[in-house]
Amino acid sequence: MMDLQDHLDLADWRRRVGDAYRLPSLDAWRAARHRLFRDHPQSPVPLAERASFSGLRWFPPDAAYRVPARLVPADGALVEIDTGGDDGVIGYRRIGSLQFRLHDNDCSLVVLALIGYGGGLFVPFRDSTSGTETYGGGRYLVDTAKNTDAGCFDITVGSPDVVIDFNYAYHPSCHYNPRWACPLAPVENWLRAPVRAGEMRWPGGE
Repeated sequence: MMDLQDHLDLADWRRRVGDAYRLPSLDAWRAARHRLFRDHPQSPVPLAERASFSGLRWFPPDAAYRVPARLVPADGALVEIDTGGDDGVIGYRRIGSLQFRLHDNDCSLVVLALIGYGGGLFVPFRDSTSGTETYGGGRYLVDTAKNTDAGCFDITVGSPDVVIDFNYAYHPSCHYNPRWACPLAPVENWLRAPVRAGEMRWPGGE
């Protein structure tokens, strides 16, 4: 069970993670994320391994993975994702799908809206690098409930057209430490195309 200080530290962690997305460049975001994983008490890197932590691993930045997309309405059906941990099953609504082109292929990612807590948009995904170059459980592109969206999910009020940037794709905390439980991508968000952008597999991860 978390004590009071753990709760305060976790609030600070989430605030700093969100603040990093407001930095002026991809490089600045990556540097801030590295510092948090190395130094913050709520880092998902196990405490015994932080002294030897050499940093997160990234694919080289690639402008080809910053792509225009259109959000097409979906049926609003309930999607339940079992985290496999204390959080249990988390409920979402399937509110739309992002339609875009990647590697000359038509692609689609379902956008999930968190039920409760004021909502929040969530876009997890897997691709053909999952399990080899990246975590087998997939990565996250957008999680607005945690403010992890600025820069990688550019929206315009009143328009269904957005820009998504896979260079910001990151692993859920459960990749680093089994004490974390994470909702992972449903089958409908498994891309056949490789996404060699964003965060790469951490050698010490699951």
